[in-house]
Amino acid sequence: MLAKRRGSKLSDEIYGVVLADIIQGRYPEGAKLPTESILAESFAVSRPVVREALARLRDDGLIQPRRGAGSFVLKRPAHALLRFTPIGSIADIQRCFEFRLALEPAAAGLAATRRDETMLKKISDSLSSLREAIETGTVNVEADFAFHKAVADSSGNAYFSTALHSLEQSLTTAMLLNRQLSLQNPSQRLHLVQTEHQLIYEAIVSGDGEAAHAAMFKHIQDARRRVFDGQGNS
Repeated sequence: MLAKRRGSKLSDEIYGVVLADIIQGRYPEGAKLPTESILAESFAVSRPVVREALARLRDDGLIQPRRGAGSFVLKRPAHALLRFTPIGSIADIQRCFEFRLALEPAAAGLAATRRDETMLKKISDSLSSLREAIETGTVNVEADFAFHKAVADSSGNAYFSTALHSLEQSLTTAMLLNRQLSLQNPSQRLHLVQTEHQLIYEAIVSGDGEAAHAAMFKHIQDARRRVFDGQGNS
């Protein structure tokens, strides 16, 4: 029977267990997962709960359902993922990414039409700090959060700023995880992230709300995907 953590959903617990099994190689790439019925029986939960957990793994690009055949593993994330964060936290991190996708692109779009020189300087300063971190091979989560907070502040709508501030702990946890994982990979990955930030900034500077919205959406979507990048044997 599954031991449920306080405040967590059963589907998140199952998500974490199956994810850990994939990372550790119990289910290698191409392997078929147990059926919903078998998983439901082994975890002592209903099939809809299992179905929700599998849907999240599918949305994260880790498994692929095949009609009439079951679900198969598409990608095995790097084992380093388990070193940098408790497996039970990953579902929360992914939920935070989902919320950010609804929040931050809209803030960036407004920022492009409402920004002023003071706010542009704050965004630019945080970009410079992130660039220095890449050059020195360090993790600067504070500058990363400062960039996103400055964009939200530039929207001219206090609700965006308040919402982002309330997410600070969750955001910085996800940012730290992503940057730690990036340091395990070639430096091109960190430079890619910096380019994404730069494109957001340039769209805001140019006053192009649509481009700013699209650039922020792509950045967060790619950040979510990067959590599961890497080879399982690394």
